[in-house]
Amino acid sequence: MDQDHAARPDDTAAEPPTPARARPALLALSLAIAVIGIGVDQLTKALVQSTMELGEKIDVIGSVLSWHYILNSGAAFSMGTSVTWVFTIVMAVVVIYVLTLLRKVRSRLWAIALGGLLAGATGNLIDRLFRAPSFGMGHVVDFIGVRHFAIFNVADCFVVCSMIGICLLLFRGIGVDGRPIEDKPARKDGKAGRP
Repeated sequence: MDQDHAARPDDTAAEPPTPARARPALLALSLAIAVIGIGVDQLTKALVQSTMELGEKIDVIGSVLSWHYILNSGAAFSMGTSVTWVFTIVMAVVVIYVLTLLRKVRSRLWAIALGGLLAGATGNLIDRLFRAPSFGMGHVVDFIGVRHFAIFNVADCFVVCSMIGICLLLFRGIGVDGRPIEDKPARKDGKAGRP
């Protein structure tokens, strides 16, 4: 038997764990999560705007949790309020990147995490693009207030939870194709493949 061939691992072991026929199902899962997340985010924002006055605060669980309607022109914790257009561009880039990455997903956990990230990024991007004061400079509707913390919205929850999930997947060494990251085939330049 050829020694080189004997030393190589079984080629079938390097195949993605998800069959090719299941890939559309993973894409559908991601997009379904994204659509539901965007819908819930935009619906809750519309409800807040139609039932509350700007600046109004309603206690939900004592003083720990409240509905506190504000408009945020910046990022988290109201940082960068003078450069709203930067956050619009960043969110648009994130949405495009996630959509591109979804073509490579072969893992159910990655499909769920990226679907949630797409929901959150798109939900806030819609605010930036279509809410007052102008296109691309819109203020994000925030209303979930937690004592000694920030005021945020459903889209922010999707982003944070999804990023925690992605970090855990990377920490465990699981690539978007479901295989261990260290098992990625080397590229032609000799460097390890990308996750």
